[in-house]
Amino acid sequence: MTAAQPVPAAHVPGEWTEVRRRAEHVDTDASGVVHFSRYASWLETAVLENLDRVGAGLGALAPAHLDLAVVELRMHYHAPVRFLDRVRVHARVERVGPARVQVSGEITREDAGGATRCASGSLLLGAVHLPTGAPALLPEDVRTTLEECSVRAQR
Repeated sequence: MTAAQPVPAAHVPGEWTEVRRRAEHVDTDASGVVHFSRYASWLETAVLENLDRVGAGLGALAPAHLDLAVVELRMHYHAPVRFLDRVRVHARVERVGPARVQVSGEITREDAGGATRCASGSLLLGAVHLPTGAPALLPEDVRTTLEECSVRAQR
């Protein structure tokens, strides 16, 4: 299990699933600890996979010539992940605006006795018009889907 994989579960529309992965050699520094930049990458992967799965991802934005750009990234580190550790990444929609969506997430390490919280963070993503690079509004159907995801995350 090297690539990120959604967790098989009963799918509920608008509900996000966690992504599981194993820390690979390429993720680590010389001491075998996952490099700080990889946590943000894992969070982004979980966000993009879930956006695609609910129909609000890059494929849904492409017909309008839109993309998502990271406006802000915040990460907090709590415990290390090491080479070959198994982790779970859970992301959720926090807020949706006319042109932006804020998502947050948590990365936990699977331990013999349960799970250890290793990192948490948030991404603020903004819609961008691809031909011009200018900020743009999210399409109404995408915004509606994201709002439903946000409501489900708050339940």
